Amino acid sequence: MQAKKRYFILLSAGSCLALLFYFGGLQFRASRSHSRREEHSGRNGLHHPSPDHFWPRFPDALRPFVPWDQLENEDSSVHVSPRQKREANSSIYKGKKCRMESCFDFTLCKKNGFKVYVYPQQKGEKIAESYQNILAAIEGSRFYTSDPSQACLFVLSLDTLDRDQLSPQYVHNLRSKVQSLHLWNNGRNHLIFNLYSGTWPDYTEDVGFDIGQAMLAKASISTENFRPNFDVSIPLFSKDHPRTGGERGFLKFNTIPPLRKYMLVFKGKRYLTGIGSDTRNALYHVHNGEDVVLLTTCKHGKDWQKHKDSRCDRDNTEYEKYDYREMLHNATFCLVPRGRRLGSFRFLEALQAACVPVMLSNGWELPFSEVINWNQAAVIGDERLLLQIIQDRIFKHISRNSLIWNKHPGGLFILPQYSSYLGDFPYYYANLGLKPPSKFTAVIHAVTPLVSQSQPVLKLLVAAAKSQYCAQIIVLWNCDKPLPAKHRWPATSVPVIVIEGESKVMSSRFLPYDNIITDAVLSLDEDTVLSTTEVDFAFTVWQSFPERIVGYPARSHFWDNSKERWGYTSKWTNDYSMVLTGAAIYHKYYHYLYTHYLPASLKNMVDQLANCEDILMNFLVSAVTKLPPIKVTQKKQYKETMMGQTSRASRWADPDHFAQRQSCMNTFASWFGYMPLIHSQMRLDPVLFKDQVSILRKKYRDIERL
Repeated sequence: MQAKKRYFILLSAGSCLALLFYFGGLQFRASRSHSRREEHSGRNGLHHPSPDHFWPRFPDALRPFVPWDQLENEDSSVHVSPRQKREANSSIYKGKKCRMESCFDFTLCKKNGFKVYVYPQQKGEKIAESYQNILAAIEGSRFYTSDPSQACLFVLSLDTLDRDQLSPQYVHNLRSKVQSLHLWNNGRNHLIFNLYSGTWPDYTEDVGFDIGQAMLAKASISTENFRPNFDVSIPLFSKDHPRTGGERGFLKFNTIPPLRKYMLVFKGKRYLTGIGSDTRNALYHVHNGEDVVLLTTCKHGKDWQKHKDSRCDRDNTEYEKYDYREMLHNATFCLVPRGRRLGSFRFLEALQAACVPVMLSNGWELPFSEVINWNQAAVIGDERLLLQIIQDRIFKHISRNSLIWNKHPGGLFILPQYSSYLGDFPYYYANLGLKPPSKFTAVIHAVTPLVSQSQPVLKLLVAAAKSQYCAQIIVLWNCDKPLPAKHRWPATSVPVIVIEGESKVMSSRFLPYDNIITDAVLSLDEDTVLSTTEVDFAFTVWQSFPERIVGYPARSHFWDNSKERWGYTSKWTNDYSMVLTGAAIYHKYYHYLYTHYLPASLKNMVDQLANCEDILMNFLVSAVTKLPPIKVTQKKQYKETMMGQTSRASRWADPDHFAQRQSCMNTFASWFGYMPLIHSQMRLDPVLFKDQVSILRKKYRDIERL
């Protein structure tokens, strides 16, 4: 039986190789982007070893089918000569030699940083939903400015996504409309988005107007027309693609590549004539209906029956037997052949399904090739990479190196302005052979006047100061009353620094204060009740999970079917998805990320409500780590203690407090584009906790007495 399996694997592998040679032979290319990464790594003091083999390039590749392709008459006698092709390309790529140093004005970025201006929509101009989503994503980002005088980069409101003249989304007279823009300046410092260009039968990369010195963010762009370190290759995505977030990937950490039911799959249209037909017409040679399932159908285009061949009926019948999503999520390798154009929707679909893409698209500059090493074939793309790539080009002294782009959590969440040393981030300790921090800074958020020496905030301060891991204590004074006199604070063995908040808003508790000298932060509400033993135990747990939030008070989220919205609950159940920052430990980098990554709209909402800052921090950390927080030994009195506070400043006494948190959940989820919070049922207790053994054998024995 084993011999038979080996025979089938060998036969399948041989068939795949035969198919590749059928297309004209394997060709391997030296990766320009890799050499750029090596040079870039050198500048950052890190060496990224070069792989022995590069990603193969295949001749005679194909392009993706588009819905309006059904309008095409494949019997058309229209033909574009090679000379006409060259003229078309030259008319569009007059700035063929453009690079950042020659066609980009860096002076616009020096004064105000990297700001992006989106032209206001012109009256009567139609904009497709996909392009509206792109513009909305930019306008909702931290890079956006509504003032063109502050801008470093300009984005058209004219819809340039679809430049196929047969498409209903095609915008006419774009050439004159672009030239009439008073800020156009021959395209300098402009960015143009494009998914589809050219039309039947040759599908050139003509976008229909002179882009001048503008950068192209283009899908299906060829290496021939791609201008390195100037254009950005983006993946082809459908109109249903979510603006942000989307469904979680299916990669399992212990199976790379994943071992699944099928070895290789493909399901798509078979072009009977014209560009993109050769490869898909040959797939049936490899299909065996068992572990290699390559399905094509002739049913596309209004006159497909005119070109029907002897295999069409059989292929169509076989095609209907299989469900595309079931195949995709149960395959180790997914074939991604070109269609009419170089790119294909299947590229993103395969990555999302954790199916290793097998590229058959000769001359395609792969998406985000400037920063992503596609030779590793285990990277999930995100269209937000586009602006980050351009920003890295402009501010090269703080640009991200190859390790950052190709290791979790990726380049989007690593802000190089924070530090140029990877050891200052919580994600690379293992890569660098570093131990987690050994000390923490306690940051106590105080909002009520200090009127008694028996107030909880003073007891909390003493308990935290007694921890063997405490380096210092910072009291953030966000109270309307003046700072208490120095002698009012208890004497401790560690420094106590009192900072008076300038704006005295909720988000100020997460500002990246220079006074925080440790990487670890113990975040505390003034009315939290914690013992020194609890603080010590929580910190030792955090040292094993430095990228996560670790703490005591837990909350959860749920989907309310009746209201079709996210809900928030504080009920004590068997799972949770948030650990509130009133008693939690996390890395101080999250203060910087909260302040500089999140948009002002979310932080303003938090400050206006004086609520939800802890929820927003949990959203952020889970979005970065793709992991839940960690709850330590249950402390049920936490909620009851806080609820018992009679301080008029106590948020828990506000009847609108809970309703506001429900609203925050949905606003935050809308901005992230998905629900990043992840449920967990794990709680970490001290060894021998509650075990029937002598209390003297337990290190954290005081926790059981609480």
